[in-house]
Amino acid sequence: MRLGIRIFAVYFLFVGLAGYFLLNTVNEEIRPGVRQSSEETLVDTANLLAELLRDDLKAGRLQQSRFVDLLKAYGARQPQATIWGIEKQRVNHRVYVTDAKGLVLLDSNGAAVGQDYSRWNDVYLTLKGEYGARSSREVADDPDSSVMYVAAPIKDGDTIIGVVSVAKPNRTLQPYIVRTQQRLTVLAVGLIVLGLLIGAALSWWLARSLRRLGRYADAVSAGERIQAPQFKGGELAHLTKALVRMRAELDGKQYVERYVHTLTHELKSPLAAIKASGELLQEPLPYEDQQRFADNVVAQSGRMQQLIERLLNLALLEQQQALVEPEIVSLHTLCHAVVEAQQARIDAASITLRLSIDAGLVVRAERLLLEQALHNLLDNALDFTPDGGQIIWQATQLGRNVVLELLNQGPSVPDYALPRLHERFYSLPRPSTGAKSTGLGLNFVTEVAHLHGGRLQIKNCTQPFSGVVAGLVLPLPALT
Repeated sequence: MRLGIRIFAVYFLFVGLAGYFLLNTVNEEIRPGVRQSSEETLVDTANLLAELLRDDLKAGRLQQSRFVDLLKAYGARQPQATIWGIEKQRVNHRVYVTDAKGLVLLDSNGAAVGQDYSRWNDVYLTLKGEYGARSSREVADDPDSSVMYVAAPIKDGDTIIGVVSVAKPNRTLQPYIVRTQQRLTVLAVGLIVLGLLIGAALSWWLARSLRRLGRYADAVSAGERIQAPQFKGGELAHLTKALVRMRAELDGKQYVERYVHTLTHELKSPLAAIKASGELLQEPLPYEDQQRFADNVVAQSGRMQQLIERLLNLALLEQQQALVEPEIVSLHTLCHAVVEAQQARIDAASITLRLSIDAGLVVRAERLLLEQALHNLLDNALDFTPDGGQIIWQATQLGRNVVLELLNQGPSVPDYALPRLHERFYSLPRPSTGAKSTGLGLNFVTEVAHLHGGRLQIKNCTQPFSGVVAGLVLPLPALT
């Protein structure tokens, strides 16, 4: 299972369970909370009525007072009220009054007048001087039929002379409870979904970032040149910097080992030639032989110097991970400059060079690196083009790339050699002299192409003449 899916699964489980328990707890608390609020209102109402009824009850004229008609009128009222979207069509409070013995003197619905309510908790506790309240079901098997009763004492001084109870059916509170639960459920589900979306985005971002670091590490292991992913602060940025430092240290060690072996191998031959020439020069020789051996020492020293310089330039290029000073470069202008620098050699060999590059073709490149790569390509083409031969330098746009092709007339490259021309120190003998080069020129061009996001491709051609074409494929500048 992928790391991102694991993270999301754990996050989903945590958010889901937390949301479920929170929602369940809130829903469980809504019903008692609403009833407690309603009970507090009933307490106020009962105490208000107790004050209003005291004088009539004390005087013994309660049943003949105007409260009988008031309670009947109250029971018949139709409020036509809309409370937070819920219609209220009739009043729901029931009011009854008892004397000091618990006998019902007055009942708003008229059902209990004359009955003994002294054993009901609301009346019983109130007559004892305690807080009187009860909840009783109208239908024994129906929990939704329960009714809350809250009583208040009617006092003459400190003496309790009666009790007034106010009742309210719990079913009248149910619509508000249901509405609140529904709203909270919708809100909670919305918050859970939002939390899960955030968790999914976080998991995707984290997994994607780790995949980028993984691809970078794989590319480094494969020896590819690739820029490290960029992160703004935090542990990922620190991890990226640590990987870059580790790569630099490992690359440095590998480069030292590789170039020590390379230099050791490549310098053996010229050093042996210099040593042999030096030993011969220690002996008495004719002037012509002395001059020949001295020239050999100079030539081999120059060869070593050229080899060292090219290796150093190639090492610097291979260590470079990205373009340092990129700019928009005209291929037409750059190729013209390279040809002009080689014009003396071209004229000396009577080579016909035709330049066919649109002036509008540009690339984003480091001018000096690209110019050196083009010099290497032209040098290589001139080495293999016979006197009086032809060279064509042309460029075409192919999709979002430009293909810069250098065609030289001359011998074809053997099939076995084609895939090896990019290798360091691999070289074919020049047709004119039979000598080989350092084998670093095309390798340098390959590294420059990779650094610019392109590639070098070499193949044989038969049109417009028999020869070789070296194609440098470079991306066009990004659209702005």
